[in-house]
Amino acid sequence: MHDDGRYDDPRVTGSAGDPVSRETDYPSWRSQGSAQDPPESMRDRPTSGVPWSPNPEFSSGRDASDGAGRPVNATPDARVIPIRRNTSAATRFEAATYQAAPGVVPDPRPAPDTPGPSAGPYEPADTEAAYVSRETPTREEDDPPLAMEAMRAVQILNPSGEVTMPRPDRTRVMCVANQKGGVGKTTTTVNLAVALALHGNRVLVVDLDPQGNASTGLNVPHHTGVPDVYDCLINSVPLEDVAQAVEGIPNLWCVPATIDLAGAEIELVSVVARESRLSRAIDAYPGHFDYVFIDCPPSLGLLTVNALVAAQEVLIPIQCEYYALEGLNQLINNINLVRQHLNPRLEVSTILLTMYDRRTRLADAVEQDVRNHFGDKVLQAVIPRNVRVSEAPSYGQSVMTYDPGSRGATSYFEAAQEIAERGVKEPVSRNA
Repeated sequence: MHDDGRYDDPRVTGSAGDPVSRETDYPSWRSQGSAQDPPESMRDRPTSGVPWSPNPEFSSGRDASDGAGRPVNATPDARVIPIRRNTSAATRFEAATYQAAPGVVPDPRPAPDTPGPSAGPYEPADTEAAYVSRETPTREEDDPPLAMEAMRAVQILNPSGEVTMPRPDRTRVMCVANQKGGVGKTTTTVNLAVALALHGNRVLVVDLDPQGNASTGLNVPHHTGVPDVYDCLINSVPLEDVAQAVEGIPNLWCVPATIDLAGAEIELVSVVARESRLSRAIDAYPGHFDYVFIDCPPSLGLLTVNALVAAQEVLIPIQCEYYALEGLNQLINNINLVRQHLNPRLEVSTILLTMYDRRTRLADAVEQDVRNHFGDKVLQAVIPRNVRVSEAPSYGQSVMTYDPGSRGATSYFEAAQEIAERGVKEPVSRNA
């Protein structure tokens, strides 16, 4: 054998005139006799399920060697080239394929004679873990979701009863109106009123919708026979006689609406000064309120006109969809007519975007259109779609008390705080 990069030994190649380079992948190398091929005498021999191995250490009892490196049944011409076992590779392979029997806990400590795997070129050896003080909170421990939700709930419920939202110098009478149904007028009225009342403001809610949903949301009885706003409009009953205190919410009162209010549209036609009946009832109330919210029906009839005449400000909830924008011009035109002929102090002061779905581009497009058109009148707080807001009325509660840590409660709380701060910056003339 020469050390010139070729094997010329006929015992290996089978032919002295057919040198094979170490760097050449000769196709017939294995066919001419390789150390990995079994001897000719064993090729036709029936197998016993154990593969043939040229190394005596991996052979079964039937293929035991005779001590000279040859199998017992092999012919003298068959030569076996012994293969050196890679101990380190075999150790790593056996460690990787080991599986403990069911119910047996493997010992995590390595065997005394088992060499451990060496560290890779980019993997440092096992070192002692870096010391971390248990007094240093991690990011997850600093503000976990449940703790943040609990903090928001305490902030919204305000159990101390302190006045945390600024109170206006004069009574603010706000009409929540939009002739489009299902945009969140009643939900907005109830939740804003509860949020302001929980934080030290005296609030009165006038339910002017014959459906009586605002009365349901505040858990105020409004069945047939209960004195309601219909008696104030038709029979001139004082407002203080029909107002009811809301249970569990201090500083909050509600004037309920029953099914009798559905006939008020027709009965008011023949009444003198029919447009200002509600305004005179609110002015005659002996107590002082910081806010008076009037929940309007989804129409532009005499009930809505009464609310526009009695109010100083108009709060328009707008659903983030195209249909809500379509009828907005008609509502603005009616507000301008009331301002010109019946109530010159009326103005659109607040626009609130409701049912905002951040997953859709339509919601973003509607928001941009409304902000470009109304400017600073649009609140920065946006009410998202939240199932907690829809579940709360079924329990006779607002979302502020039903789930104060939810996204819906947080959004309405921010909207109420923004309305309160705007009222302090821009005082409203007293309705008295």
